[in-house]
Amino acid sequence: MTMSRKNFLKALGLGFLSTGAGKGLAQPSASLEKAKAEASKLKITGVDIYAFDIPLKEPFKISIGTVTAANDVLVMLRTDAGIVGVGEACPFHPITGETQEMNLAAAKGLREIVLGKSPLAVESLVHSFGPFLHSNPSAAAAFDTALYDILGKIAGLPLYRLFGGDKPSFGTDITTDLDEPQKMAAKAKEYIDRGFDTIKIKVGQGQAADLARLEAIRQAIGYERKIRIDANQGWMPPLAIDTLKKMEKYQVEFVEQPVLATDVAGLKAVHAASPIPVMADEALFYPSDAVKLIKEEACSYFNIKLMKAGGILNMIKIAHVADAANMLCMVGCMVDSRLGLTAAAHVVASNRNIVFADLDGHSSHTIDPIVGGMLFEKGQITVPDLPGVGADVDPVFLKKLQKI
Repeated sequence: MTMSRKNFLKALGLGFLSTGAGKGLAQPSASLEKAKAEASKLKITGVDIYAFDIPLKEPFKISIGTVTAANDVLVMLRTDAGIVGVGEACPFHPITGETQEMNLAAAKGLREIVLGKSPLAVESLVHSFGPFLHSNPSAAAAFDTALYDILGKIAGLPLYRLFGGDKPSFGTDITTDLDEPQKMAAKAKEYIDRGFDTIKIKVGQGQAADLARLEAIRQAIGYERKIRIDANQGWMPPLAIDTLKKMEKYQVEFVEQPVLATDVAGLKAVHAASPIPVMADEALFYPSDAVKLIKEEACSYFNIKLMKAGGILNMIKIAHVADAANMLCMVGCMVDSRLGLTAAAHVVASNRNIVFADLDGHSSHTIDPIVGGMLFEKGQITVPDLPGVGADVDPVFLKKLQKI
């Protein structure tokens, strides 16, 4: 390709302006036609893969496992126009069945699929990922995000605008992981003092301990603030129903995944009997799961995650399936850096039925290696008004990473 990145983007802009937009229909200009021709020839010419390790301040514990570090994977797709797309994989073996080593191996296979292809053909490329999408959804998410990053940069639009969104700022909760009740209560109080309005509480370690956690936290923060709980599959259906009935007095907004992800019948039974709304999380990876859960009337809400869904494309598809069923959703996270979190935040900002957010994964990191990206302050997230994802990795930090 002979056109430089600067001239390529300039041609796109000049082509649009010269069509006389706002003055009725006009014939395409020569510059726009040239830019369209160049875009049709755009190719992915390189794929850089890095082990993307970020230490945590302390281990993060949930009912099915403990995270000691964000052992992620960074992907950078390079094009012959000089435009680079970035994406992140954040595997968590107890939930997605992946490890960093698995994602690195998968990324090598995905690299061979995308090399030489047009980065603008996101739908067909993600479809071509095939088994990689189901065996390594986080790795697929990294490539999907990088593709959308390029698409947004070509269009000159932040992703939420590219997707037709209009809510660049929204609220998020912050999570207290499993610990002794008084320690969790102290942490929740600290978050409230920092300006957060909603606390997410990890539970799922036995009824007595879980009730003690909610009691301590309510005593610490009162009843003016919202709390939501996440059992991470920690209960059997009868225990879940009994526990949730006992928790009703603590004014819980909703409970995430009270039973095993594979137990859709159990999830439905809990949903039918619980006084607290039930949200599907680990039971929901792909759009087909959304259809099944809706058909079974198994929950009130969906928790959509970039790393479970295999990328932005499937996240949006799930949101649209839910919207068709008049269901509200949340977008959650693993322990992603602000790169992955920003990509997920664009999905929140562009879908009207995503009314809950749990995008605090980076708050447990010892360092923030991302430049740009979403702003995260006092329980509010604001997505960047920059083309594409609007986030990148600090070049100094990048030099320290192991390149695969």
